[in-house]
Amino acid sequence: MTTPEEDLSSQLQPDIPHAARMWNYWMGGKDNFAADRATGDAVAQIYPEIALMARYSRQFLIRVVRYLAAEAGIKQFLDIGTGLPTMQNTHEVAQGIHPDAKIVYVDNDPMVLVHARALLRGTTAEGATQYVLSDYHDPETILTRAQETLDFDQPIGVMFMGVMGYEPDIAVIRSIVDKVMGATVPGSHLVFWDGTNTSPDVVAGADRLAEMGGVPYILRSPEELATVFEGTELVEPGLTQITEWRAEPGEVEYIDAYGAVGRKP
Repeated sequence: MTTPEEDLSSQLQPDIPHAARMWNYWMGGKDNFAADRATGDAVAQIYPEIALMARYSRQFLIRVVRYLAAEAGIKQFLDIGTGLPTMQNTHEVAQGIHPDAKIVYVDNDPMVLVHARALLRGTTAEGATQYVLSDYHDPETILTRAQETLDFDQPIGVMFMGVMGYEPDIAVIRSIVDKVMGATVPGSHLVFWDGTNTSPDVVAGADRLAEMGGVPYILRSPEELATVFEGTELVEPGLTQITEWRAEPGEVEYIDAYGAVGRKP
């Protein structure tokens, strides 16, 4: 009989480059394997800014969660496609403002599940942090499981942070987002960012990722990403580069990634 840990280990496939582990590598983490580092280096040779994108995406998450918790009064978060935990995760930022905040993380990666156990131990005594093992293509399961922790009669911050490029059809993305947001009440917020096809180098980097055996990542135009927010009221400054969203003076640097926050009216 195998233990749950052994079952998870058998699914890790260390010889195949994996998106969450490469992202962890680009962010300076240690939860990755040789195949992830080799592919990550190959992409970075063509698009060196990928490491900056990884770090800036975390800064964007921190600013967004602080805004939602401190200014919009959100105390519940549904973080779909959370990836491997690093510094200043969603629950740490939110519960630093509202100790009773509730957070549900969603991912379908076995390595993320292992680390999620540490995340659950890091929550405040007043708050709640839970992990759901599910794919974002199954919003019904996500919503059913999230309702065990979150109160869907109160506003929720729904987050898709740089994960939808693995879905090739923008119509499917909009359907997933609409399904999840449709279950929330007015005053809830959608947070969404993704890589964009706004420079030749980033497109070449995505091509190299696919050539090295990584899961292809679809880069889209900012105009395409804007359609995901239809039906919401964009929070200022609207859809912009993630480095520009409510950044401090002097922090802005160009990056091929756009995001926004939309409020459900």
